[in-house]
Amino acid sequence: MKINNEFLITTKKEMEERGISQLDFIIVTGDAYIDHPSFGTAIIGRHLESLGFSIGVIPQPNWKEKESFMVLGRPKYAFLVNSGNIDSMVNHYTASKKKRNDDAYTEGGVAGKRPDRAVIVYCNMIRMAYKKVNIIIGGIEASLRRFAHYDYWDNKVRHSILTDSTADMLTYGSGEKILGEIATRLKNGENLKDITDVKGSCYMTSDISNIEDAIIIPSYKEVCLDKEKYNKAFKVQYQNQDPITGKTIIQFMDKTYLVQNPPMMPLNREELDKVYGLSYARKPHPMYKKEIPAIKEIEFSVTSNRGCFGNCSFCALTFHQGRMVQSRSKKSIIDEVKLLTKIDGFKGYIHDIGGPTANFKNPSCQKQMKYGTCVGINKTCLSPSPCKNLEVDHSEFLDVLRAARNVKNVKKVFVRSGIRYDYLLLEKDPTVLKELVKHHISGQLKIAPEHINNKTLKQMGKPGREVYEKFVDKYNKVNKELGMKQYLVPYFISSHPGCTIQGALELALYMKKHNIRPRQVQDFYPTPGTLSTCMFYTGKNPLTNEKVFVPKTYEEKQTQRAFMQYYKPENKERIRKALIKIGRTDLIGPYENCLVFEKREFKNNKNNKRKTSSKKLTNKSGKGKPNSRKRRYK
Repeated sequence: MKINNEFLITTKKEMEERGISQLDFIIVTGDAYIDHPSFGTAIIGRHLESLGFSIGVIPQPNWKEKESFMVLGRPKYAFLVNSGNIDSMVNHYTASKKKRNDDAYTEGGVAGKRPDRAVIVYCNMIRMAYKKVNIIIGGIEASLRRFAHYDYWDNKVRHSILTDSTADMLTYGSGEKILGEIATRLKNGENLKDITDVKGSCYMTSDISNIEDAIIIPSYKEVCLDKEKYNKAFKVQYQNQDPITGKTIIQFMDKTYLVQNPPMMPLNREELDKVYGLSYARKPHPMYKKEIPAIKEIEFSVTSNRGCFGNCSFCALTFHQGRMVQSRSKKSIIDEVKLLTKIDGFKGYIHDIGGPTANFKNPSCQKQMKYGTCVGINKTCLSPSPCKNLEVDHSEFLDVLRAARNVKNVKKVFVRSGIRYDYLLLEKDPTVLKELVKHHISGQLKIAPEHINNKTLKQMGKPGREVYEKFVDKYNKVNKELGMKQYLVPYFISSHPGCTIQGALELALYMKKHNIRPRQVQDFYPTPGTLSTCMFYTGKNPLTNEKVFVPKTYEEKQTQRAFMQYYKPENKERIRKALIKIGRTDLIGPYENCLVFEKREFKNNKNNKRKTSSKKLTNKSGKGKPNSRKRRYK
C-alpha cells in the first residue's frame, strides 16, 4: 500500500504527457475530484486502471455547455456518469425542500456547482456532444432510482432514471465487479447493447420473450395511478435485493421494458482488500486552491466494511450495498493506518475505523452465505427481536482496534461511524464495551435510537424503547466502573411514518426527563428507494399491508419538530396548542414535568383577589433555589 503521486487524468495535456490519444473510460461526476477511497469516483477509476484501462475524470462540468463534456474527447468504450457521493437532490435541498447554502463536496464548500438531477442532466449533455457514445450510469443517485419511483421533490412518481437519462446501462450497488466485467467484455469486442446478462445491471429492451425466471411488476403507468400497485411493485423490489435468491425484475415504462438483473455478489475479503490497497493520492486534485470540506472527516479515517443487516426502514443501504456484510482483513486495515501516519498533517488521531455500521464485521449468520438473506415479512436479523440464527461476535472488531491503537505514532483511534447498540448488547464478552468506552470514544458516543415510541420504532425497523434504555444503563455503568464521564449523544428523527402527535409527545417527555436538548432536528427525509419513503407516499407498509399514519402537512411536521425542541421559547405556543388539542393540559403549568411553563392564577376566597400560585419550583434534588424561567430555557 502506497500513496500515488499521479492523479487520474483530468486534462488533454495530461493525456499527451502520458502518451494517451484516447481514453478507455471517462468518469463524469458531480463532486470535486478527491482521489481517496472514500469516494466512488476514485475507487472505480483506480479499480479499472488496475485492470489495464486508461481513465479520465471530468469533475463538476459546466452542465450548460456541451464543450465541458468534450474536454477529454470521446472515450473508446463509455462515459461513466454519477452525481457524486450524495444524491444531487439531497445535496441541494433540506427535508423541508429549502435550498442549501453550501456543498461539502465542492471546492470552498460553495453550492451551485452541480445541477439538480445531475445524472439526467449530465447524460443529456453528453448525448448532445456525442450522439452514439456509450453511457453507463451508477452511484447512489442512479442506484436508488432504477425503477419507477416516488419523487419527494416533484411529489409524483417518476420514470426509471435509465429512461430519463437516455443512458445505455445502469449499475446498482458497489460497482467494482460489475464494471470490471462490463469493461473486459467491451475490450473483447462485445457491443454494450448486447451485454444484458451482467448481475447488478439494468437495461432497456423492447423484447422480453427470451428472458427466463423473471418477475414482472406493475408498470410505470399502473404505479402512477394505483398506490396499491405501487406497494406491490416495491415489495417485489425489496425482497429481491439478495445476490443468491434475487430474481430478474421487469417493469414496463411507456414503450420499452426496464430489466433489472439480480444483484452482483459482494466483494469477498480478498477482493475488498485489493480495492482499498490500490494506490490513491488520498487528497484533492491540485487544481483546487481552496479546501473541500468533505475531506476533513475522512482524510484520516479507514473504511473497514460495507453492507448492513440492520434493516432500518429509512436507510437506502438495503437497496444499494445490500444486507450482506463484507469486511477487510486486519492486515489490510492496519496497513492503511500505518500509511495514514506518514501523511502530512497527521497528528496522531485516527478519526474513524468503520463503515455503515462499525461493529458489523461479518455476515449475520452463515446460513445466508448459502441460502441468501431472509425475505419474510418479519425475518430480519435484529428487529423487532434478534433472530435465533444471529451470530454475535465482536472479537475481530476488537482485535483490529487494539492493533490500530498500538501502531507507532498513533495516539488515539476513534469509532465515529454508526454503532448498533442492540447488537452490542447481545455480546457476552464484557471487555468489548469497556474497551470501546475506555479507548475509542472522544468524550461522547453517538448512537441512533431514532425514536422512543414503540409504534414508530416498529415502522422504522428499530428495536424497542426498552432496548435503548437497557443500553443507556449499561453504558453509564461501564463509565462509572472505569471512573470516566463520557456521554451518549442520541439521534432522533421527527415526522417518520407511523409517528402520531402522541408518539412525538412521548419522545418530548423522554427528552425533557433526561435533559436532552438537540440544537438541530432531523425531519424524516423521503429519499428514493427506501421502505419508509414507500410508506410516506402510499400510507401503508408494503411488507405487511397495514395502514400507517403519515405526518405530511406543514403544521403536523412543525409540531413534531417543536416537541423535539421543547425548551425553545419560540416553540411554546405551538406546543401549547397541540397539548390542548390532544387533551394534555396537565403538561401546561408551573411544575417540573410540564412541557409549557405557565404561572397559574386563582381566586382567593378570603379577599377575593387574584394571586399567583405560591407553590415553589424547586430544582431536581428538591433543595436549594427554585428553577427560574431563564434556567428552563437555557
